Amino acid sequence: MELSQQLIALSQIIIIDFVLAGDNAIVVGMAASRVHPSIRAKVIVLGVGGAVVLRILFAAVATQLLTIVGLTLAGGILLLWVCWKMYREIALQAPAPAFAGHGGAGIPPAVQTMTLGAALMQIVIADVSMSLDNVLAVAGAAKGELWILVVGLTVAVAFMALASAYIAKLLANYHWITWIGLAIVLYVALEMVWTGTHQVGCQFVSKAACDGGALLTLQSLLS
Repeated sequence: MELSQQLIALSQIIIIDFVLAGDNAIVVGMAASRVHPSIRAKVIVLGVGGAVVLRILFAAVATQLLTIVGLTLAGGILLLWVCWKMYREIALQAPAPAFAGHGGAGIPPAVQTMTLGAALMQIVIADVSMSLDNVLAVAGAAKGELWILVVGLTVAVAFMALASAYIAKLLANYHWITWIGLAIVLYVALEMVWTGTHQVGCQFVSKAACDGGALLTLQSLLS
């Protein structure tokens, strides 16, 4: 591959990651907003660092990943579990108001009790689930050039780190926005389950039914 083609592939990877990394940035930001402010930066750095490693590993075996039927479905189910964990944390840990009138003057708001390990686990599991489309698209654009893959993913994930830091501060100050973030992650999970179900169903129906979409595939399975 010539240098000009390599630069084009690199720019394609960065654009792909900017477009597809938004959901991951929300997950990292939500997790970081639930921990003590003193370790928030550490959660973001470690979470995003883990995202880089996972993406490189996944992209290295992207061809094999493409052949695994049901991987998207499994990822979607795993992400639904992450959504349930997020829901419980959001619902059970409503933050205290920053200002509670004269009687509350000088009393700081309650600190979120999520631990560093729990936050990182939530980020890693969600990132494993949500990175499949990202990794496969990036691996295709890299066309086998490992250095392009590594540089492109690193630059794009650095952008995700900046977005995550901003999102974490926003969610920590405005708790209601956390529900919007959860809704976005839930939508991604349901979309993965729907797409994955279609892929699995195609193994048991005719090509015509499979090409007709997920709904027709399910109808053919049930008939």
